[in-house]
Amino acid sequence: MNDDTYLLAGHWVHRVGFGAMQLPGPPAFGPPRDRLESLDVLRHAVAEGVNHIDTAQFYGPDVANELIHAALYPYPEELVLVSKVGARRDSDGIHEAQRPKQLREGVLANLESLQLGQVPVVNLRRHPEAGVPFDEQVAAMVAMRDEGLIGAVGLSNVTFEEYRTAQAITEVACVQNAYNLADRSDQALLDACAADGVAYVPFFPLGSAFHPGKPVLTAPAVVATANRLGATTAQVALAWLLQRSPNLLLIPGTSSLTHLRENLAAAELELDARAIDAIA
Repeated sequence: MNDDTYLLAGHWVHRVGFGAMQLPGPPAFGPPRDRLESLDVLRHAVAEGVNHIDTAQFYGPDVANELIHAALYPYPEELVLVSKVGARRDSDGIHEAQRPKQLREGVLANLESLQLGQVPVVNLRRHPEAGVPFDEQVAAMVAMRDEGLIGAVGLSNVTFEEYRTAQAITEVACVQNAYNLADRSDQALLDACAADGVAYVPFFPLGSAFHPGKPVLTAPAVVATANRLGATTAQVALAWLLQRSPNLLLIPGTSSLTHLRENLAAAELELDARAIDAIA
């Protein structure tokens, strides 16, 4: 289509989408801080052209999907909802739910809460410490796709080798791994996805509290670039990703209308050679 879109599971989606993880209360647990604003954020995102929303039944749990359904159902025809399975959430945190039976239960829970006959894309979020063979997990996902419960199989938190293993079994719609300007350890997998025409969806695009030694928004080059270009540091970090590779799809999340507008505006920010050199 154009530089603003990329193919995801047969659908052309805008490269700046929306991640629903921050809609529930922090940290992705319990009811939203402001339900009405969370609903407004979702509606405004779609009204502004967002047609790729990333969610999970375990965000809340049960909160993000309920908000998406309340705000957007019946869904616009062009909207691509992407969910993930492989984890569960309770008051103690996020835990693995990796067995094939649990993956299926996760898909069925997404179908029920989103009121869909088929989830367009479902990512298998890998937790290797669970000890479940990866090929068994991929086979379970393929079986659900063939059954019509999901439209396409994606992967999350996978290694380069696991990506290639999955490719030998089935078509991979997307990969969702950690990647940002301060943490480029997944560069080889990003490059492989680009060569294969597979969408790559970075989580932690603005950095992570889990990696305080790799700051994004306070990196001196990012701060200086933002000041020089009259942008926010978040916009600079997101624009850098958009210019990094054409197959990168962004899903910055927020429960704030102000931050949503800022995130969407990152698509209009063009980093010049001076900015790219400074951040490199």
